Amino acid sequence: MAIMFKRRFWAFILIVLAAAVGYFVYSTNVKDSKYNFKLGLDLNGGTELIYQADTKDVVGGDVTSAMETLRDVIERRVNVFGVSEPVIQVESGERLLVELPGVTNIDEAVKMIGLTPSLEFKLLKKEFENATSSDVMAGKKNDELFDSTGLTGRLLEKSSVEFSGTTGDTAVALQFNSDGAKLFAEITKNNIGRHLAIFLDGDIKSMPVIREEIKGGKASISGGFTGSAGLKEAKTLVNNLNLGALPVPIELISTQTVGASLGNEAVKASMHAGLWAFLIIGIFLIVWYRLPGVLAVIALAIYTAINLALFKLIPVTMTAAGIAGFILSMGMAVDANILIFERTKEELKRGRELGDAIKEGFARAWLSIRDSNISSLITATILFFFSSTPMVKGFALVFGMGVLVSMFSAITATRTLLLAMKHDGAGKVMRFLFSSGISK
Repeated sequence: MAIMFKRRFWAFILIVLAAAVGYFVYSTNVKDSKYNFKLGLDLNGGTELIYQADTKDVVGGDVTSAMETLRDVIERRVNVFGVSEPVIQVESGERLLVELPGVTNIDEAVKMIGLTPSLEFKLLKKEFENATSSDVMAGKKNDELFDSTGLTGRLLEKSSVEFSGTTGDTAVALQFNSDGAKLFAEITKNNIGRHLAIFLDGDIKSMPVIREEIKGGKASISGGFTGSAGLKEAKTLVNNLNLGALPVPIELISTQTVGASLGNEAVKASMHAGLWAFLIIGIFLIVWYRLPGVLAVIALAIYTAINLALFKLIPVTMTAAGIAGFILSMGMAVDANILIFERTKEELKRGRELGDAIKEGFARAWLSIRDSNISSLITATILFFFSSTPMVKGFALVFGMGVLVSMFSAITATRTLLLAMKHDGAGKVMRFLFSSGISK
């Protein structure tokens, strides 16, 4: 009796928590809240930015590689968690198109990109090495003063704040990747005695003299980081560099607000499709599986509420493809329940008691549920990491999340609710309710 009370207590708690999650989803969607669903560019519009890249200093004319790196860096900047589904693509060789869904404030969109600094290392030309700093800068442009080295932010691995052991001055330490370390060693080895200028967003931050070959790919930006304000500036710079320094300078040449290509009609149609899918699945489960079908519908409602809450809290940017992935994952959730019910029915036909049949049914169904869900997760993972299209990535993310939540709803929610229905001495009525099909 105590065990049965405990099972029913947890079943009650599960339903209450699901109702609370469902209310959160509903209330935050009705009210103007920061937890409202984020809709993609195809459903809710956004901002389109076009940038022109300056690739004249790219060594070896490897413009294609530099533009691909630029695209990747900006995507990391605007899509830190991989769920906002921006569209970032290279156009006409040296132009970059950036579409940000849900961002209708152009200034905000520009700020998201503009915070990423451009980092470059350049050598002071030999004819200016003996001039004073004021003579060097007077009436000269950077192109006239410095030679490009090819060492840019695209070769940066990480950065950090460091402090001088003697003066306590703040500096930003840079660590290049293997290619960057090799190039940095060659530059310092072949140019001992020359000035190597460090440019950040086109401005010189420091211009130390190369005293010896520097191996290991380590450098630092010093000067200008004084006091508490300097420390804050250094920390901000480190954060921005770690998110990705631009390999080449860029200039914003066009901005516009983009209207939704599908809009409200697509949102309504998707909602109707989801509701009809839930309703038809629910009717089938109840008619065919009787009492377990009713419990499966409750578990499916728990699954839906949890998924929608996760979409709000992460938040996931919902596109038409993402909604399709969510509806498809509902089928995966139902599939697990059907496997459990069929195995339980088989155990009942063998003459087992109801409680034993439920436990054995879960044990037998688990291997099939595990294998089918793992194969689905592998597919979703491959789509997410190897696709170059944000829409496909969004579909894979939503589908993968749905598969994980469906495992929880089947193994935890459905099992808890089924065991709560079991009681000692279950007779013909309970066996009938736990049978399936039209016949008795």
